[in-house]
Amino acid sequence: MFALPHQSPRDLPLTRDQSALLLVDMQRAWMEPQFDPHLREPDADYFLRRVHGQVIPRQRQLLAAMRNAEQNVLHTLIESLTVDGRDRSLDHKLSDIHVPKGSPQAQIIADLTPWENEIVLPKTSSGVFNSTAIDYVLRNLNTRHLIIAGVVTDQCVDMAVRDAADRGYLVTLVEDACATYSDARHQACLNAIEGYCWITDTETVLGRLQGWQR
Repeated sequence: MFALPHQSPRDLPLTRDQSALLLVDMQRAWMEPQFDPHLREPDADYFLRRVHGQVIPRQRQLLAAMRNAEQNVLHTLIESLTVDGRDRSLDHKLSDIHVPKGSPQAQIIADLTPWENEIVLPKTSSGVFNSTAIDYVLRNLNTRHLIIAGVVTDQCVDMAVRDAADRGYLVTLVEDACATYSDARHQACLNAIEGYCWITDTETVLGRLQGWQR
């Protein structure tokens, strides 16, 4: 089990109006068994229990806090720019990952539906910084602290953390608002990326956002 509190030089006070929340791939494609055959296998029970019993409720808390404080919220999801997916990366083609433009599986789950003025960035790669303009957008928003949560921990979330750190953002990973397909994979990822971010939990982040309401 990854030990909290995580001691990191990136554990610096969150700055109001320079902090943004990024929710990674919280869409129907990866949450509903009718869209993801893997979720119909017995070994998917852990993932589904963690997502629905823990990750979504904690992300709702983070969303509420950031929205009440009128801070920036961004959502990223995997969705092709075309219906036939010809614009996908070679890796997604080889992996048979295709979420058609405008399809039901591309939608963010109802519990986390973006508000009208929140930013939604469709991507066709694991890393959101590789196939979207997120870096440009975050800099336009004057972002210094990027708070990240989502799925799956050791794939798209991992890449968001590393790429954001490399581009000069102070990254906070909310580990109890993330999930992958086993606890072993989740813990291994936390150990691997602790040098790129401050790893903490929802309660701690909410505590630091107290008093930010407009």
